[in-house]
Amino acid sequence: MTEQLSDSELPHVKEIDRLIHEPARLLIMAHLYMLEAADFLYLMNQTGLTFGNLSGHMTRLEEAGYIEVEKSFVDKRSNTRLSLTDAGRSAFEEYRKSMRGLLAGGV
Repeated sequence: MTEQLSDSELPHVKEIDRLIHEPARLLIMAHLYMLEAADFLYLMNQTGLTFGNLSGHMTRLEEAGYIEVEKSFVDKRSNTRLSLTDAGRSAFEEYRKSMRGLLAGGV
């Protein structure tokens, strides 16, 4: 039999940013947190996401103001460079803090 936990026993769950918590977006945010910026192909290779999947998650994060997308040309080839915004960096730090709090509770 599984014991049910009340909301008061899981105070940090409500603090978790669900946009970041999705596994693919968490991978993207974690990579960008460690780097100043990364190009699209690098992130695609590092995360194992397909072109379309990465593009979709990138759009969600950009719309939330968490990442900045810069498009340019390098040697006549298009290049998409992603970086965390200040808001994205803060959101990721808060996410990490919330997860530490949740996990420290033994849940």
